Amino acid sequence: MQRIVFYITVLFLSISGYAQGNKLFEAGNKFYNNGDFQKAINSYQSVLENNEHSGELYFNLANAYYKLNKIAPSIYYYEKALQLMPNDKEIESNLAFAQNMTIDDIESVPEIGLSRVFKNTVNALSFDTWAMIAVVLVFVFVILFLSYYFSYTTLKKRIAFLGSSSAIILAVLMLFFAFRKYDYDQKDKPAIVFAQESDVKTDPNLRSEIAFTLHEGTKVQILEFYNDNWTKVKLANGKTGWIPNEDIKAL
Repeated sequence: MQRIVFYITVLFLSISGYAQGNKLFEAGNKFYNNGDFQKAINSYQSVLENNEHSGELYFNLANAYYKLNKIAPSIYYYEKALQLMPNDKEIESNLAFAQNMTIDDIESVPEIGLSRVFKNTVNALSFDTWAMIAVVLVFVFVILFLSYYFSYTTLKKRIAFLGSSSAIILAVLMLFFAFRKYDYDQKDKPAIVFAQESDVKTDPNLRSEIAFTLHEGTKVQILEFYNDNWTKVKLANGKTGWIPNEDIKAL
């Protein structure tokens, strides 16, 4: 009986929290439409504080920051929106506008040849999708192999053998793609510079030389942490250095 009461309480609180979050989201939209962007931000942030997340929420929050010319948070939340709604053209377009407001002009090192083709292919689908395709192909292999085993005619055996061989080879390839995608995702640790200006050091201490300077809104990749105060980052052009933890915000 106590367990039933507990589940009912949790369900009630969940519904109540969702209703409250939806109310705050609608209030934020109203503030935004009326041009009161700071109040819109406050409403959207209140939704986030209730642990409710969505691509639409991040997108609206980013738009509100953009209207206030706050570069770093606008880019940060556009990126957050893209994580939940990948390939959304409107988000990509607005993100490009926000990125045009940044000071740092960092050109990425282009990948060429087979390396680029392979990486684009692997990133075309998620880890779960590649893994699911591999599982389906294994089932196809089992069915075709059984068909080969129980067939009596040479033609049917040949077709089943070729089909099962192709299925298992493709399954192994899809599984390889899945693990490569997982590896890419694990190494992808982006962050946005929130400090108006930050000196990136050659070593994780204030006495070391300045490697380069970054400004708000610039996207970096996190490589490692040191002593809870410094983060090693990498730029799109391959440069690396140490930046104070408080100057960036991980996505």
